[in-house]
Amino acid sequence: MTRRMRTDALDYELPDALIAQRPTEARDGARMLVLAGGALHDSAVLKLAQELPPSLIVLNDTRVLPARLLGTKPTGGRAELFLLERLSKPGSAERWRAIGRASKGLKAGHQLGFGEGALSARVLEREPGGDLEVELLSRDGAVGEALERLGKVPLPPYIRRDADAADRERYQTVFAKREGAVAAPTAGLHLSKALLASLEEAGHRFAYVTLHVGLGTFAPVKSHDLDDHPMHEEAFEIPEATVIAIHEARTEGRPVLAVGTTVVRALESAADEAGALRAGAARTRLLIQPGYEFRVVDSLLTNFHLPCSTLLALVMAFAGEDVTRRAYAHAVEARYRFFSYGDAMLIPRRA
Repeated sequence: MTRRMRTDALDYELPDALIAQRPTEARDGARMLVLAGGALHDSAVLKLAQELPPSLIVLNDTRVLPARLLGTKPTGGRAELFLLERLSKPGSAERWRAIGRASKGLKAGHQLGFGEGALSARVLEREPGGDLEVELLSRDGAVGEALERLGKVPLPPYIRRDADAADRERYQTVFAKREGAVAAPTAGLHLSKALLASLEEAGHRFAYVTLHVGLGTFAPVKSHDLDDHPMHEEAFEIPEATVIAIHEARTEGRPVLAVGTTVVRALESAADEAGALRAGAARTRLLIQPGYEFRVVDSLLTNFHLPCSTLLALVMAFAGEDVTRRAYAHAVEARYRFFSYGDAMLIPRRA
């Protein structure tokens, strides 16, 4: 049974120097802190196969959109759109939910241009919360193709630099397939094709879910009580093949390893009270905090998360509050790298 959690219980001190501004040189070159039975030891992502019993490893195959568009208004003033979610079918004209900014604000009827008119946007509506509904029109071909040419990688706000060509590859998992996220499922960024092959050789199996990570994943908890935080909504889908794979894993006694908190949210949102998993597409506002009873996930690979965040609350629910605090204190002292391009933490079995 969950309990009410105060937000200050999710706070910790983090020197700015430990916030990773770039990925490691090798995709699978990050350090990895292992939490096993309440004990901590330093390891490396490359040793993942040795740190786990043969498991069913569940990956999020969402693909990050080049969601940031820099353009101009007809007056010549600068404008920016950050695409959040496609609301219509792909094509040469598409409706999107977005946030935007311009020198004098954006409202219904405003027109924007990108790439010397190769892509244009018309604001259809400004919602009460500030989000925009916009129509994107591509002059040549599909909107998706124009976005690939003109859109920028939507790096998180704590990465204090402009996205460059290298981010096109490194802020995307090697198994990304289904386009729709505006932020990467960052634990999956550590897994190279070579590491996936070595895990398979060691007896691990793989399954996939899709959860399109939204901008709300970066929203800080501002309420004093976590239950009062307006939880962000994300779309997810569980394939029938994954339901079968998890059933087989349980039959064999094979642990289910979630690569990232997004996989945890998708699997736990799709499970009934008995732990039976349902295939199909849905949306979730699930908040996981200490006291939550996990139904599907047995172990977790994750990055180090922001203070006062719902993602840190999820980790505390999985590993235990005291163990998580000791792990984060150790990570700071040992100068692990934090957040999206940072190092990893493995919890081989939940508390």
